[in-house]
Amino acid sequence: MSEQFLKDEKRPTTRHTDAGDTGYSKSLKPRHVNMIAIGGAIGTGLFLGAGGRLADAGPSLFLAYAVCGVFAFLVVRALGELVLYRPSSGAFVSYAREFLGEKGAYTAGWMYFLNWATTGIADITAVATYAHYWHLFSDIPQWVIALIALALVLTVNLISVRIFGELEFWFAIVKVSALVVFMGIAIFLLVTRHPVDGAVPGPALITDNGGIFPNGLLPMLLIIQGVVFAYASVELVGVTAGETENPEKIMPKAINSIMWRVGLFYVGSVVLLSMLMPWNKYTSGQSPFVTVLSHIGVPAAGSVMNLVVLTAAMSSLNSGLYSTGRILRSMAVNGSAPRFTARMSRSQVPYGGILLTSGMCVLGVGLNYVVPADAFEIVLNLAAIGIIATWGMIMICHLFFWRKTRAGELTRPAYRLPGSPWTELVTLAFLATVLVLMYADGGASRTTVLCVPLIAAVLVAGWFAIRGRIARAAAGSDS
Repeated sequence: MSEQFLKDEKRPTTRHTDAGDTGYSKSLKPRHVNMIAIGGAIGTGLFLGAGGRLADAGPSLFLAYAVCGVFAFLVVRALGELVLYRPSSGAFVSYAREFLGEKGAYTAGWMYFLNWATTGIADITAVATYAHYWHLFSDIPQWVIALIALALVLTVNLISVRIFGELEFWFAIVKVSALVVFMGIAIFLLVTRHPVDGAVPGPALITDNGGIFPNGLLPMLLIIQGVVFAYASVELVGVTAGETENPEKIMPKAINSIMWRVGLFYVGSVVLLSMLMPWNKYTSGQSPFVTVLSHIGVPAAGSVMNLVVLTAAMSSLNSGLYSTGRILRSMAVNGSAPRFTARMSRSQVPYGGILLTSGMCVLGVGLNYVVPADAFEIVLNLAAIGIIATWGMIMICHLFFWRKTRAGELTRPAYRLPGSPWTELVTLAFLATVLVLMYADGGASRTTVLCVPLIAAVLVAGWFAIRGRIARAAAGSDS
């Protein structure tokens, strides 16, 4: 007992501080954070991507969503413990700086930027594609719609964080409401055994059409890379900590709720879809929800769901501009990002970083002009690499944090990632497996994996170009 007391006494009373955390307002309310957590867990990967994945892997898709959902939860739980240890708008970049040094922060930040810059291009491409569903927009060039979508979301982000939070709140309300309504309709169809496309709903549609693995185990494994992308925004809730009052109270509730939302919305939706129609009736070109609703005669089902999917894409773009603005500012004040990305507006918005990410998205507008048919596929795989790197860095940071707590240098908060250090190691092994699966899938996925050495070379060259500035920034902060 006395030994433990003395050990606790030796722990430092001061924590690492990050200059990038200063200047923010605490404008995000608990309802904003809770809905941002939902919005990060629900996106176009479910509303649109589930159709093609059902067609490839059959009902086993629910297992892929469940497995990836567990690892997504572990990642955000690890980030949550770090947030409660030290809230920071720089999130995992700030933690990488503390536990891995400036090289770690530099790598984490620019890989996260790669993730959201490419995801932003995918989002504006998706918005333009979905808008063409309606005849009103069919004559407008895809690149023009993409540019308008970017301008609208950029304006919202530049006004204030409160406006961002409010918009994200309502985006999440739309997504959750759509899923709740669909699941209610699906349960009604199952209970009443109302035919859908001539088939009677029920578990027999799974067992009579090849079972859970109609095409074998391999297709389910190969779609895991796309399923990981569906969870790409879950870490966003950690970035909000620096602009939230009482994050130690709000964050645990928001993070813990992610697990049951994943189970209810992702796994539950796929199980219901599999029992409403045979898995081979779904296609990659149509939302599976639209497929079901159109076969039971729901008026304007396509238009309503198209609006929901468009909302999900706008929500993702909104989140990307918000998070990269904060991450880039944390990097800029420490010398590893362009100086202008450290600038804050009078409304306490890091507009420099937001504008840099928007600039990359403008390149996406050009991509929509040059190759409108291939723009989405080109950037999607690069985003997947950024996601894997970001999640991996979060788990590595937590592993180093855990080691320091074991050495008595730091104290873990009451809210913890269970099973350390094995949880971190298993998650890192899972992320490495996703890379292997991407390579095994061939095509664009394999090409993307083969680009990893090139990305690493660019990062190394960038580090040597700016390491002097990083050293000067460190010297300035010490003086």
